[in-house]
Amino acid sequence: APPHGGAHAHRRTRGCRGARAAMAAGGGGVADPLSPAGVPCAFSPLNQAYFALASADGQLRVWETANNRLHQEYVPSAHLSGTCTCLAWAPARLQAKESPQRKKRKSEAIGTSNQIDLLALGTAVGSILLYSTVKGELHSKLISGGHDNKVNCIQWHQDNGCLYSCSDDKHIVEWNTQTCKVKCKWKGDNSSVSSLCISPDGKMLLSAGRTIKLWVLETKEIYRHFTGHATPVSSLIFTTIRPPNESQPFDGITGLYFLSGAVHDRLLNVWQVRAENKEKNAVMSFTVTDEPVYIDLTLSENKEEPVKLAVVCRDGQVHLFEHILNGYCKKPLTSNCTIQIATPGKGKKSTPKPIPILAAGFCSDKMSLLLVYGSWFQPIIERVALSSKEPHVCLVRDISNCWAPKVETAITKVRTPVMNSEAKVLVPGVPGHRAAIKPAPPQTEEVESKRKLGENEISIEERLGALDIDTKKEKDDLPQTNSFPVLLTQGLESNDFEMLNKVLQTRNLNLIKRTVLRMPLHAVIPLLQELTKRLQGHPNSAVLMVQWLKCVLTVHASYLSTLPDLVAQLGTLYQLMESRVKTFQKLSHLHGKLILLITQVSKSD
Repeated sequence: APPHGGAHAHRRTRGCRGARAAMAAGGGGVADPLSPAGVPCAFSPLNQAYFALASADGQLRVWETANNRLHQEYVPSAHLSGTCTCLAWAPARLQAKESPQRKKRKSEAIGTSNQIDLLALGTAVGSILLYSTVKGELHSKLISGGHDNKVNCIQWHQDNGCLYSCSDDKHIVEWNTQTCKVKCKWKGDNSSVSSLCISPDGKMLLSAGRTIKLWVLETKEIYRHFTGHATPVSSLIFTTIRPPNESQPFDGITGLYFLSGAVHDRLLNVWQVRAENKEKNAVMSFTVTDEPVYIDLTLSENKEEPVKLAVVCRDGQVHLFEHILNGYCKKPLTSNCTIQIATPGKGKKSTPKPIPILAAGFCSDKMSLLLVYGSWFQPIIERVALSSKEPHVCLVRDISNCWAPKVETAITKVRTPVMNSEAKVLVPGVPGHRAAIKPAPPQTEEVESKRKLGENEISIEERLGALDIDTKKEKDDLPQTNSFPVLLTQGLESNDFEMLNKVLQTRNLNLIKRTVLRMPLHAVIPLLQELTKRLQGHPNSAVLMVQWLKCVLTVHASYLSTLPDLVAQLGTLYQLMESRVKTFQKLSHLHGKLILLITQVSKSD
């Protein structure tokens, strides 16, 4: 069956009525650890108002797609030991429907609500967290009787509110999200189960490790087997909701098509659920340039409506397909359109650099696409209209301003990121584990006058001297606490002895505490190792290091307790402290005897 039309040769279609679906390779399956784009992420259902992603440091960030603003940020208490491996938005909550006996109240809504609430997060330790985006806090935890290994995929049931999860422990678990208890648990495969998908009628469940199985949810029995892939399946998603032959009676599953993608596999296979003893191999396949990391499609509601597919690959490109599913196709189908993003390239000699596309989702009108590109920590979300003519589209975007931090040129040469004042940051556990650095204060008139004077022709020696920090001027002022955490982090990363001395030789206890509170978590272990090295040096330096050591161990105790290799990393520090404690009693006795002798000698004189 040849492809239908061009990449975006759209015909007028009916409303979706929930007939679009999205699945991220990280949010709905296995995230390849070698892939930089293998991060769990997903658009919210209905109008895609939000985009949620869980970064490698265990933090959940929810972005508003309309204005590209950070809506919420959540850090689980055990985010480092139990990082997020998959996530899934709950379907829109059902509201009261209109009764035929009475009129509808104004406060009641028919059908589904536009309010998006729960977000399920699967972790590496087997637990599942339900986060409420409406309340901005953790709603509940699903732990007891569940998984004892990494959760690979989460799927919400569209009607009854149940949750299905699969794991490396080879099991599939059905959860009751109201009671937070397990309804049913059964073995899904002889190896790890990596992906799940619920049928459009909600009565069947697809599961996959390397082979694909179709389960009857009521009896938990296998209904069909499919060949699958040579590597773990990372994506499963139904592409049709009605069979191609509508003249025959429909049982809810026979005749439907579904799509599967796998790790390190450049082919996306399409399968059809057929009658018993029929062919179990794929009926067709789509080929892409690299491993798929995010898949989005619009469901086909009838046999004449094509399936529109957007595949984000590991190489940062988006491939668009449009095809009517009507039987076998031996040759793999290539994309109708490919979208790339690149920098403009400044000057004749500079070369434009590609910008990776992280995720892509069809808008509700099916005529435009939401693109997420750039960095996972500061993604850019843009709506792009689809064109039906060009087979290859390269968008030129300048993202240097989006990532450029503000520079404090008044007293330091340190760059600090600017925090959005409207962002809501939630940090449970010990306060201060991740304190944002405040934006730089506005420049004073004195600095502006200095810049004007600097425009005159002066010698190179004077220009180099102007770059140095005016230490005499700063003697009367207190140190700026917002620059100390940045200086400390940069000094630890670059092993700059002079920069570390400037921070670690301070004697202000309040400044030490504020610096430790604001420093990033990844710098805690390097700081402890630097303090250990300095404790073995000069006694005067060791006295100062004890103050830093005490503050670090007090503030970041909960983080240090989550590290699995803490003994190996801090073994030297522990032995150093233990050896000095052992000699403390002897030194105290010697100190007492010396004081006694000195007092007796002074009396005799």
